[in-house]
Amino acid sequence: MASTADFRNGMCLDIEGQFYFIVEFLHVKPGKGPAFVRTKLKNVKTGRVIDKTFNAGVKVDEVRIERRPHQFLYFEGDDCVFMNTEDFEQINLSKDLINGSDFMKEGDTVELIVHAESDTVLYGDMPTHVIMEVTYTEPGLKGDTATNTLKPATVENGANVRVPLFINEGDKIKIDTRDGSYVERIRE
Repeated sequence: MASTADFRNGMCLDIEGQFYFIVEFLHVKPGKGPAFVRTKLKNVKTGRVIDKTFNAGVKVDEVRIERRPHQFLYFEGDDCVFMNTEDFEQINLSKDLINGSDFMKEGDTVELIVHAESDTVLYGDMPTHVIMEVTYTEPGLKGDTATNTLKPATVENGANVRVPLFINEGDKIKIDTRDGSYVERIRE
């Protein structure tokens, strides 16, 4: 059990049988009336963000979670197969539970968030940025960097990304896995 004074971003709570992560919180002490804590909570399964207010000092059920690195092996239908890098045990997990799964390729390390007491996997997190090679895009124009125009490109695992006009086939680019956006071109 934890109280509202223990709240911190990323803390996992069990509220009415559902798991929620604290996205942000604010302790409020109005001039009149009791203090309270205003929070934004993200549902682990659905990804929905809700607003919830707690009275100050209220006890809540904290869920102990662990981040465990796993290596992505391959896709099996709509499931992803991961291998624990410590004991080499394999785990199947739905592609929908992996944040940024469109940018996974064989051999990537993904952090699986695990409920420590029941040892069940809640979801998986890709690294924030990945580097991939562009396998197909329309030819770029030399020196066309003044405009903020984007064109479609396909990267090595088949995912589509919008890139600036100067990117060509064979270029390596950094991609933000949270929203699938182009970050920068990698010079070698």
